[in-house]
Amino acid sequence: MSTFDLFHVSDEERARAAAHARMAATQAAHIPDIPADTPLRPVQRVAVIGAGTMGGGIAMSLANIGIPVTLIDSSAQGLERGLARVKDNYATTVKRGKLSPADMEQRLALITGTLQMADVKDADMVIEAVFEDMGLKQDIFRQLDTLAKPGAILATNTSGLDVDAIAAVTARPQDVVGAHFFSPAHVMKLLEVVRGAQTAPDVIATLMDLGRRMGKIAVLARIYPGFIGNALFRNYTREAHFLVEDGALPHEVDAALKKFGYAMGIFAVHDMAGNDVGYQTRKAQMATRPTDRRWNDLILKLCDLGRLGQKSGKGWYRYEAGDRTPQRDPELEQFIVEESARMGIQRQPMDENDILKRCLYGMVNEGAKLLEQGIALRPSDIDITYLTGYGFPAHHGGPMYLADRIGLDQVLADIQRFHAQDGYWWQPAPLLERLVREGKRFADLQPAA
Repeated sequence: MSTFDLFHVSDEERARAAAHARMAATQAAHIPDIPADTPLRPVQRVAVIGAGTMGGGIAMSLANIGIPVTLIDSSAQGLERGLARVKDNYATTVKRGKLSPADMEQRLALITGTLQMADVKDADMVIEAVFEDMGLKQDIFRQLDTLAKPGAILATNTSGLDVDAIAAVTARPQDVVGAHFFSPAHVMKLLEVVRGAQTAPDVIATLMDLGRRMGKIAVLARIYPGFIGNALFRNYTREAHFLVEDGALPHEVDAALKKFGYAMGIFAVHDMAGNDVGYQTRKAQMATRPTDRRWNDLILKLCDLGRLGQKSGKGWYRYEAGDRTPQRDPELEQFIVEESARMGIQRQPMDENDILKRCLYGMVNEGAKLLEQGIALRPSDIDITYLTGYGFPAHHGGPMYLADRIGLDQVLADIQRFHAQDGYWWQPAPLLERLVREGKRFADLQPAA
C-alpha cells in the first residue's frame, strides 16, 4: 500500500510544481514535426458560426486582440440574444474597472452579426461553434466548402467529435482543424488544437499562434473520443459515480477532492452545471453500449426524479432558495443506498485515500494510453491541459507529474488492485507497465520527432 501523502504538499514541492507548470506551458507550443519558422496563414478577419454562449465568447476572444469578427446565427432571436450577452459581458468587465468604456465600444464595433452563411466569404478563418451534433456540423462544413474563400482555415469547436469525419465532407480536408475552446471562452485559458489526419502543418501553426495571441495556452491533440481533457475527465467522473454506488456518499467524495485541493467536488460541479447535461445522448447510448463492463446511470435516474441540480433546488445535494451552498439530503442518500442494494452491491465504508486514488489514477492510466497512441505529445501537455482547463490543483503540478512524484510502481500497484476488483475500466496501460519495468518516469518520455 502507498505511503505517499496525497493531501500534504510542502512549500518546496509547491515551488517545483509551479516551475513544472511554467515549463509545460512553454513546451506545449513546440511541435516536433512543425518547424518554429513555418509561415503562418494571415488571420485578419474571422467568422464565428453560432451565437450561443460559446460562439459569443470566441467572438470576444478575437475582438479582444483587435480581430474583426462576423458572428453568424441561423435565427434572428438567437443572434440578438448572443450579441446582447456579449455586450453584458463587456459591461460587467467595465463595472469591475478592468476595461474602459472606450475599449468596450471599440471591441463591440469589431463584432458584426448576420444571419447569412454567405458572409463567411471574406473570412481568413471560420470557427464553427454549434451544438455537439455530427450531422449539423457536417452540414455546416458542406456549406463552408462552397462559401469560404480558398485557403481559409475551417475550424470546428468540438469537445470530442471526430474532426476527420467533419473534414471528409469538404474538398479541402487540409484546411480543417479542431479548435476546442473551453467555456466561457473569453475567460478560460485552454485551447485544444485538434490535428486531423490531413490537417496542413501551417494550419496547426496558425491556430496555435492565434491561441497564444488570445492569451490562451494552446495544446495539440490528435483525434480520440474527448481528445486529451475530456478523455481523462470521463475516467474521473466515472470512478466518482462508482464510488457512490460502492459505499461513499456524494459529500464524502467531494470532501476528499476538496481536501486534495480542488475548488469544488465533482458532485457539486454536476449540480452547478445541471445533471441533465448530455441526458438525451446518454439515454440513447444505453441501448447499444457494450455489456461486458460496468456503467453508471445514477445521474440519469436523478434527472428522472427531477433532481437536476441547483436550478431545481435539488440534485446530489439540496439547496435553500437563494443559496447555492450544497446541503446533504437524507432523501438522496437513502435513494443511493437503495440503488446499491438493487444492483446487488454490498456497500463498504470508503477511505479518503482510496476515494482520491480511484478518481486520480484512472486519469493517469488514461493519460498513459494517450501518450502511447500519440494523442498527446508529452506528459506535460496533459498536465497543462488539466491545470488550465479542469481546475486540477496547481500545487500538485498535474496528474502525470503527480504520478511521477508518487512513484509509478505504487500507482501501477493500485491500478492492478482496482483492476482485480472492478475489471474492464482499470486495464493497466501497457506504457505504464513498461515504464515501471524499466524503472522510468513519465518525465523520461520524449515526443517523437
